[in-house]
Amino acid sequence: MVSAAQNRDQGPPGGLRVGVAAAFEGAADIAEARTLARDFLASLQAVHGVPVSLRAAGMVELVVSELVTNARKYAPGPCLLDLEVTDGAVQVSVWDSSTTPPSVLPADPHRVGQHGLELVVAVSETFCVHQEPVGKRITATVHLADTTRRTL
Repeated sequence: MVSAAQNRDQGPPGGLRVGVAAAFEGAADIAEARTLARDFLASLQAVHGVPVSLRAAGMVELVVSELVTNARKYAPGPCLLDLEVTDGAVQVSVWDSSTTPPSVLPADPHRVGQHGLELVVAVSETFCVHQEPVGKRITATVHLADTTRRTL
């Protein structure tokens, strides 16, 4: 993992905008990506006082794990992970070098495997794929608040 930026505070007056970014190149980096997400959310709460529900923390870690896993599995070269918090939600963005858009398969309880993007779409407020000049960027948004759950 190569860290590109950490905890950048900027954005509109009165609005907190915090982010972290890293590049990943190996299969072992998937665990590092989950750890980066977990540490980032913990620092949001500890340093910036942003409440992060346990549910949201789990969902962000799941989204990061699935998107980075797919990038490492289906695209050659490194992938880039960006996590950014604005307006009470974390935007998870993963870039990879493949121009092939992912297939979000319909729910099928009898299918073995290939449920990752199905899960990401189910737990995210938004999910989109952007073609880039080189490769693609997949972005999903997860709200951090959950009034029925405890925080980290």
